[in-house]
Amino acid sequence: MMTNATLADRIFALREHNDVAFDQIVLQLFAQHVQHNETYRSFVQHLGVREEDVKQVHQIPFLPIELFKHHAVGIFDGPPETVFLSSGTTGSERSQHHVADLGVYDRSLLQCFRLAFGEPKDYCILALLPSYLERSNASLVYMVRKLIELGQHPDSGYYLDRLTSLSKVLRKNSASGQKTLLIGVTFALLDLAEQHPQALRNISILETGGMKGRRREMLREEVHETLQTAFHQTQICSEYGMTELLSQAYSLGDGIFRNPPWMRVYVRETHDPLSLSHRGKGALNVIDLANMNSCPFIATQDLGQVYQDGSFEILGRLDYAEMRGCNLMVL
Repeated sequence: MMTNATLADRIFALREHNDVAFDQIVLQLFAQHVQHNETYRSFVQHLGVREEDVKQVHQIPFLPIELFKHHAVGIFDGPPETVFLSSGTTGSERSQHHVADLGVYDRSLLQCFRLAFGEPKDYCILALLPSYLERSNASLVYMVRKLIELGQHPDSGYYLDRLTSLSKVLRKNSASGQKTLLIGVTFALLDLAEQHPQALRNISILETGGMKGRRREMLREEVHETLQTAFHQTQICSEYGMTELLSQAYSLGDGIFRNPPWMRVYVRETHDPLSLSHRGKGALNVIDLANMNSCPFIATQDLGQVYQDGSFEILGRLDYAEMRGCNLMVL
């Protein structure tokens, strides 16, 4: 088996439109996970799929995301470096992502951020993540903390429920021209918009989804319109990320998410879990090569549309899917 470091180098060296290199790594990882990932191997065997019969990406089975609630999914030579837990809802089981190598996550989150926004050092990064910050095992908190550390701006940090203090920093940065990224869960950003509306310049607002039962569920368009009006913004950015994935896709304001080169999104028929298409509407399957040690092939519970260039849009959730705090709102 190729070493983690060598394989990670190949993954993060991928560039757009290099389908041959991407498919080679995908098929290599499929073989590794069938052989060494107990949960994935059992799933593939249950479907009656044989490793030697899988020659192309579209033949690979995608692991239902809900299995992360019941199993330690992955290939492990020892204890994981950390275990990320989903937020869950009252009375629900929480997904567990056993991360064998945090260095892989660090590389993924940083390169994903660079592709969408540029260098963290260019930003004052302000985090409005109540409920997430109260949990040290949230992948979103880890990601934001890493970006803040890399940026090293003195005003960067978590503002929890200190909306007045946050408003003052936003006002100061807007006046001085300091490039700023405000990352927040939806309900907290709406609280800020209600209590401290102001015209902001040089400020990018990134909503990560999640009402947490604090507010009524809203269409994304309604949320974005509220934030745009309150802060005089033309665009509101969004993140597509979840506990079970170590990569993020970002929308810079048009509602269309774009992947890093090591992540691909496909659609499957809602009534045919083994179908797979590169474009169209349906339930979303994700190949995230940053999940090289856990499981790169995930069948999500999100509904969406995938476009010809590989970008995608979130249209909602499967009817039976639980509401999840880290996911975007139901549309």
